[in-house]
Amino acid sequence: MSQTAAHAGRRNRPDQNIVSHILLLPFGTSGSIFPFIWLGRKLLERGHRVTMIASAVYQQTAEAVGIEFFSPEPEVLPLMLADAGLWRPGSFKQVAFTYAGRATAPCAAAIDRVVREIGKPDLMLAPMISFGARIAREKHGIPLITVHFYPAAMMSADDLPLVLPGFRFLRMLPLAVRKLILSLPSPYDRFALPAVVEACAVHGVKPPTRLWKPWHHSPDGVLALFPSWYASVEQDHPDHTFQWDFPLEDMVQQRGMAPELDHFLTAGERPILFTPGTGQYHAAGFFEIAARVVSTLGCRAVFLTTRTEQVPKHLPSSILVSAYAPFSLLLPRAAVMVHHGGIGTVAQCFAAGIPQLVVHMSLDQPDNAARVARLGVGLSIGIGRLTAARLLPLLKRCLEDETIKEQARQRARHLQQRQPVAELLDWLEETMGGGMRQNDER
Repeated sequence: MSQTAAHAGRRNRPDQNIVSHILLLPFGTSGSIFPFIWLGRKLLERGHRVTMIASAVYQQTAEAVGIEFFSPEPEVLPLMLADAGLWRPGSFKQVAFTYAGRATAPCAAAIDRVVREIGKPDLMLAPMISFGARIAREKHGIPLITVHFYPAAMMSADDLPLVLPGFRFLRMLPLAVRKLILSLPSPYDRFALPAVVEACAVHGVKPPTRLWKPWHHSPDGVLALFPSWYASVEQDHPDHTFQWDFPLEDMVQQRGMAPELDHFLTAGERPILFTPGTGQYHAAGFFEIAARVVSTLGCRAVFLTTRTEQVPKHLPSSILVSAYAPFSLLLPRAAVMVHHGGIGTVAQCFAAGIPQLVVHMSLDQPDNAARVARLGVGLSIGIGRLTAARLLPLLKRCLEDETIKEQARQRARHLQQRQPVAELLDWLEETMGGGMRQNDER
């Protein structure tokens, strides 16, 4: 942790106002980090002390809101994002679990460091894939809440997510058969389990025989941060699950819109937005197809990427390339959003009330794409099928179909009726006060 963060924490949160110490353990790109920062901000406002362990890339962003920060050593996330297999439908699960396994030991070691330097936290919040958090739960006796930002992570037989192509056929099977299949060991556990077992040995923790299901949800509590109209909590989900809403965090308080982008938006008709996601390092083909379609339509566009080398050279003035913009400011000024299907982007499109065209690639994206289409707010196509000829009619329909536009506006109205944040914070504090539950091996 930087000395600046430590001093800022003591200055902004006097000891007499601190209720409890809460540790946040996100793992992923901005779509996974920003919701944890949102949680951290709300917990700070409640008077709690908040510490985050995440990639150093997000240190400045977290510290800007008053969250104390530690980085795991060595960092695994950059290696995972650079692996092209993460974005291929046939290999992404293997890649994700392999790197999640590698991240286990650094995460557990970083938690030990927090315990030594600050003291044992009263509560941890982490995604399912943060196995180091589960080791710390067993080692230190710290209650752990598993945080899910998208339905695909919940893996219900009642609403089987479309994370893999074959799951479309599994959904046609009787419920009893689907339940039986989901009770079996996951074939992907083997990519992470050896590293998890090794880390357990180092920390004196009894290792799991498998990760799914014993370590998928924490026995202490599960937080589902998506609304029931997007996906409901099903009967086979843990009893101690609390469902709230989309956090809709885009760091607008810390990062405004670039003047160049603001001027571009003001200078003409609403553009089409294109982004393959902040963690996508292999999107040259995506942007090349986007440029061709924009040229055919004769419209304006904004390409959002932090890696400009992925964008075609010599783009016309009708296309602006931007590294970042708060979606809450940008999307209401756009016509359509063409994106990868990350849950954070999906939610921001809902909030802005604009049609979305999802070019899904891997992870939770195919399932999010299916839900977008099911709600009637947009269309989708897999990255493996993406061509200019296929993208063009889909995009034209999103631009012209009044039914899609009205459905998108309806979802925006739904998001204006959000549950009180106090209900979420009350539940977190009640869970923290209840301590650790007995492990449920279902």
